[in-house]
Amino acid sequence: MPQPTRTSTRPALDDVSKAIIGRLQTDGRAAYSAIARDIGLSEAAVRQRVQRMLDADILQIVAVTDPAQVGFDRQAMIGITIRGDITVVADELSQMPEVAYVVLTAGRFDVLVEVVCADDEHLLELLTGRIRDIDGVADTETFMYLKLAKQRYDWGTR
Repeated sequence: MPQPTRTSTRPALDDVSKAIIGRLQTDGRAAYSAIARDIGLSEAAVRQRVQRMLDADILQIVAVTDPAQVGFDRQAMIGITIRGDITVVADELSQMPEVAYVVLTAGRFDVLVEVVCADDEHLLELLTGRIRDIDGVADTETFMYLKLAKQRYDWGTR
């Protein structure tokens, strides 16, 4: 499935949409009726606003798990140096199910990817059997996660 393209122009969010986002960041399972009551809208209006934000890729509502608790014992960040078109490599990396996110960067690496694997053998196969085989990948450096000290998704809106 193609990833959404982010543009430099952001859709304007009014205070009501920001309040809805804030509630869902606190509790992604909050009932639309409860959100509506808290912010003074009808349940249908909340439902419509949420759907518009989902459709515009402003918002995602997902269950976030601890990978280690659901059978993925190895997480890592991989810094990748690329020869040629960075976006072509980033697109190919984005298609890999183990890749949680892909970030094009300025600095030592051209691309950073976070991967979630079942174990070290799985990570080794992904790295040496697939990522390094992508045309344009010049070099990789792997940073294996030892412990997740902080992960949050409630940064709010501007």
